[in-house]
Amino acid sequence: MKAAARADSPRALLAFQRTLQRAITQPLGPGDRTRRTTAALAKEFIRPNDRLTALERIEIYNRMYWFRLIDCFYDDNPGLRAALGERKFERLMRAYLAKNPSRSFTLRNLCDRLERFIRAEPRWTAPRTALAADIAAFEWAQTCAFDEAAKPALTAADFAGTPPSRLKLALQPHITLLALRYPVDDYVIAVKKRDALRAEASNATGQAKTAKAVKKVSVPRAARTHLAVHRADNRLFYKRLDPAPFRILGALRDGAPLTRAVAAGGRSVKPEQVQAWFALWTELGWLCRRAT
Repeated sequence: MKAAARADSPRALLAFQRTLQRAITQPLGPGDRTRRTTAALAKEFIRPNDRLTALERIEIYNRMYWFRLIDCFYDDNPGLRAALGERKFERLMRAYLAKNPSRSFTLRNLCDRLERFIRAEPRWTAPRTALAADIAAFEWAQTCAFDEAAKPALTAADFAGTPPSRLKLALQPHITLLALRYPVDDYVIAVKKRDALRAEASNATGQAKTAKAVKKVSVPRAARTHLAVHRADNRLFYKRLDPAPFRILGALRDGAPLTRAVAAGGRSVKPEQVQAWFALWTELGWLCRRAT
């Protein structure tokens, strides 16, 4: 850092930190290089050396920052990449990251706003915006299922002898309920299996991995799909649900009392169906006590 740019007070240090962050996190220019317009800014607080100019020195960090974000975005969204194709996926990624940079200490949260962004700016994914939004929601739900908390699960004994009006139930934090327009669970699973087979074939023949575009796979036709994405024994699972149990679970998730949640299933729901559903959800460990 130049002597003239040294921070001699907390306020000056904060200003310097913000300037450095702005230089490091600005979007890359053509050829994934730091924009030339940053040269004047870099000279204000970076010394050149006998090998690199001030701009080249800041470029190291600028590129490291963006390449890490890009790697995470690719890793978290294989289904979306396959559905959109390489070029459209990359344009979406750069547009999203420009408006939604990392705001957390962990890149785990990088794509938490992706579904909303796709719906708000459909030009990046048209004509497959609805499909893309569903896939983004599903792939983010997998991230949540992987590392959200698991509270002590209720057992059948917890229900025995307790009046329904006194039961305060909630869903495990790692469960995400999705009402989708497309059956993206089967699609994303097929994409991952295809990619795994491709990697095995590449390793078997001794070929190095390349940056070839992901082959397009047959996208699913629209079909209303209700899913619960959850974790069990440190593994991810996806369970399809009929509309009635989906509505009951959604009501419990939203904090409804048990009697009101059951009523959300609809008038056609029979008591024996409700009993069977709750027995299954208890066995799966989906239910926990609601915080009071």
